[in-house]
Amino acid sequence: MASIMKSWMVAMMSLLMLLGATACRQASMDSDAAAAKNDSVITHARLLTLERKPLYTLAIVGDPWKQGSVLHRYVLVPDSIELPGQLPEGTVVRTPIKRALVYSAVHTALMKELGAFDALKGVTDLQYFTDPDVPARVAAGEVTDCGSSMGPTVEKVIEMEADAIMLSPYQDATYGQVTRLGIPVIECADYMESTPLGRAEWVKFYGELLGRRAQADSLFNAVETAYARVKEQAAAGTAHPTVLTEMVISGVWNVPGGESYMARIIGDAGGKYPWADDHSTGSLNLDFNQVLATAQQADVWLIKSFNIHSYNDLRAAYALNEKFAAFENRRVYVCDTNRSRLFERFPFHPDVLLQEYANIFAGRDGELQFFEHMKQ
Repeated sequence: MASIMKSWMVAMMSLLMLLGATACRQASMDSDAAAAKNDSVITHARLLTLERKPLYTLAIVGDPWKQGSVLHRYVLVPDSIELPGQLPEGTVVRTPIKRALVYSAVHTALMKELGAFDALKGVTDLQYFTDPDVPARVAAGEVTDCGSSMGPTVEKVIEMEADAIMLSPYQDATYGQVTRLGIPVIECADYMESTPLGRAEWVKFYGELLGRRAQADSLFNAVETAYARVKEQAAAGTAHPTVLTEMVISGVWNVPGGESYMARIIGDAGGKYPWADDHSTGSLNLDFNQVLATAQQADVWLIKSFNIHSYNDLRAAYALNEKFAAFENRRVYVCDTNRSRLFERFPFHPDVLLQEYANIFAGRDGELQFFEHMKQ
């Protein structure tokens, strides 16, 4: 009996020691995570921390699809110094990037704004770049067209001597053969942020990568100030229409979730959003009847499309579109995605889109940059 009791006590002591050690390790991990967040210069973005150290900058990208997990860690080291012997875990990137392969027009536009456009040496999906300077540089041989983002031509990537690949990640992504070339892959998860200023703040990360820290910080500070000013003015104004967005396509109407990026901008611009009580940060996939039941009386209808230019076009796309009050009252606004630079502009300038919406809601049609009030 004594032997059994002794064995039981030893087992219990071992278990308590194990639990204690586990708790200590977890506390240490939590403490490290908290310290990283506290040291970060990021205040709005939820998927990014940025720690600026004397010899390097540590960037930690959170996994948008696994809460609390890390998607990627980057250690950004200036190429003006020798590589330090002691560095934290992560993909080492020598900065500034000088020969980037970029998958998205959003990021090439930002490179130009930061004064780092010469670092653009390769692109994918060239047909989607609306900035004429990009195809012009490709035609001049200054930028390499590497083909499709789904499978870039590896030989061209090697030939262009890329020192970084900037792409937008997706869930369980592998990115194909380019990951075997030893080139740092920068996973630009800014588009997964759920707040306008959260996404815009990623400019600080790109500023570090491109050697444009001061320009990036200045840009974000200006955006943050302008956004707050427009939001305050919209809240104090008298125009607070109910707002419907997008349209039914092939039987599906994708509307922004109630806690999504777009829903927040509508609210901050003074609009009332029919799905504001929804807690989704992505899109809601609804059918026409569901949207009609919820938003038939919406005052304003915002559409982003390349082929809708008139009420006849909208009726031809789906006859029952005329059932909406905004159609009947002629308060439909369209952004022509074929020629508009909206998609390149608003990710890092949400204040511009916020002002656009505030102007629409207040009926200031003469001050619009991206949308047009559908007249016919």
